[in-house]
Parts: sequence; C-alpha cells; structure tokens
Amino acid sequence: MTKEVLRRYIAQNTGNESNICQISVIKNQEYVYEDCWHSFKTDDAMNVNSVTKGVVSLLAGIALDKGYIKSVDQKVMDFFPDYTVKRGEKTIYDVTVKNLLTMTAPYKYRSEPWTKVCTSDDWTLAVLDFLGGRGGITGEFKYATLGIQILVGIIENASGEKCIDFANDNLFIPLGIKEHKIHGPSSKEDQFDFFMNKNPRMHEWYSDPKDSVTAGWGLCMSAHDMAKLGDLILNDGFYEGKRIISKEYLKDMTDVHLKLDEKFGNMNYGYLWYRPFDDREVYAAIGDCGNIIYVNKEQNISVGITGTFKPRIFDRVDFIEKKVLQAVNENKEIH
Repeated sequence: MTKEVLRRYIAQNTGNESNICQISVIKNQEYVYEDCWHSFKTDDAMNVNSVTKGVVSLLAGIALDKGYIKSVDQKVMDFFPDYTVKRGEKTIYDVTVKNLLTMTAPYKYRSEPWTKVCTSDDWTLAVLDFLGGRGGITGEFKYATLGIQILVGIIENASGEKCIDFANDNLFIPLGIKEHKIHGPSSKEDQFDFFMNKNPRMHEWYSDPKDSVTAGWGLCMSAHDMAKLGDLILNDGFYEGKRIISKEYLKDMTDVHLKLDEKFGNMNYGYLWYRPFDDREVYAAIGDCGNIIYVNKEQNISVGITGTFKPRIFDRVDFIEKKVLQAVNENKEIH
C-alpha cells in the first residue's frame, strides 16, 4: 500500500471508506501525508461529531491546569450554585467532574431527551434536570452525548468566559488552528442539515440559544486540525516549545478508567478518549461517520480523518492501522 494506491482505494471505494473527505498524518512532529476527496480542500472543516467530546476533554484539562476546576473529584453542583435541584433528588450532589469525563454519571432517562434539551433556551440547565436518579453512583458506563453538555457549563461558570472563547484563547489559536465561531441560531431543520449536509463547513461550533457550544457533537474541524491535536498529545502537551496542557492531565486522560463492552468494540475508556488495545499506547477520539483523531505513541504518529454523513460507521482504527500507516511507512515522499 503506497500513498497513491491509498488515494485510488478511497476514490474508488463504495463501502465504508467512500465518505472520507480528508486524511492528515503527522509523524515525528511533521506532516507526512495529506490528501482530500469529494472536492474538499485541506483547510475545509467538517462536523466531526463525537470527536468533539475528545476536544472538550482537552479543554477540561486546561481548566484544571489553570485552577478553575480544583480536581476531577470536585462535585458538579459546586459549579451551579443557583440551580434549583428537583424535589427529592439526592444523587445529583454526589456526581463529580470525573463521572462526566468517564461517562459514569447517572441520568433519569432511558434514551437521551434530544427534543427536550435541543428546544430549550439553555441546554446545560436542561441536561442538569436529568442528572441523578434513585440508583445513585454505580460506576456503570452510560454513553451520554447530551449529558456531557454539563462540562461546557462547568468550564464557562468556572472560567467566567464562554467556552468558544476559552477554546480559541487556550487551545485553537495557540496551536495555529483557525479561530472558531459559534454556529448561531438553531432549529430542528438546521440541526438536521448540520448533520446531513455533505458540503464543507466553516470553522464553527454548534451552539445553544445562550451561545454555549455543544459538548458532545457539532465542532467543525479539518483533518489537518485534528492531526495537530493528536500531535499535542504525542508531544506531552507542548507545541513549538510552549506548554498548552499538562503532561499529568494527558496521562490521566488516556489512562484506562473503564473496560467497555462489545457494543464499543471492547475498547478501554479514559476521559472521553478511547484506548482500542489493552497492551498498546494507542488513543482515539472517535465520532460517527468515521471522524477520528488517532494517536499512536509507539510510532509517534497522529492521524486525523473527516467524513461526511454515512450511517453505521463508528471508528476507523482498523482502517488506519492496515491502510494509512502502511502507506505512510512504506512510501516516504509527500503527495
């Protein structure tokens, strides 16, 4: 597999890889491969779906480094002193930041209340209404795209600034990533288009009526941007000699905190990041449609991939390891 063969493979693919828009690879702190399909350009952005969660984890780490969050064991309710807890609800007082980061927070619903939350004026407060329940803190993994919206509220209330500004000032701009804007007014039709539209997007982030960004989806980035975020992890939080995030948090973020079941490929879970293998230093922020930040410490390689809407594509770890890494390692020239 060479880079040219990889390009043709994706261009001619009618299966899982047919929706790939961009691939960017950094090895030893240098871009060694970048290519685009479907008329995308290198600096075009795409809604990277749940890769957003991995970026929010990085922002939570920066907030910890700056002392806005005291520790991952701090209680969630510390950050919402004016919130009125529902009568009879007690578990909510025990939920910690770590519960949100590891998706072990309990919620009072069977399926995520998308309509209730996404038609409200304040998505963070709407989600808080579902936090807790009679079962208490069990440590059970409960995947919650809406639930971690609370992390955005924590970052905003703790830092005193909107999460979009916090992200631009402390992560994106310092890394040379384009400044992001909030998406703006939302509607049911607009949310549908945001997921389904296969055209390039601006460097934007979906947001609620309070201009608070979505924590579980809706960040628009390029593969070039995502590879750079992966390289930040490889470089222990440094970028061009400047520390962006602490090595200690990155280690905690990528450590194994949970073992997931077959539905999630029996992978391990850290702080909104996956560890696909039990015995290897490989990490990934994974989103629907095959969007991914793949980080391989063993080979000092970071890969970013974007993809347009295509159902039932969860991750591309196997594709990266069998196709992309082979092309990068066997063919040294840059295309």
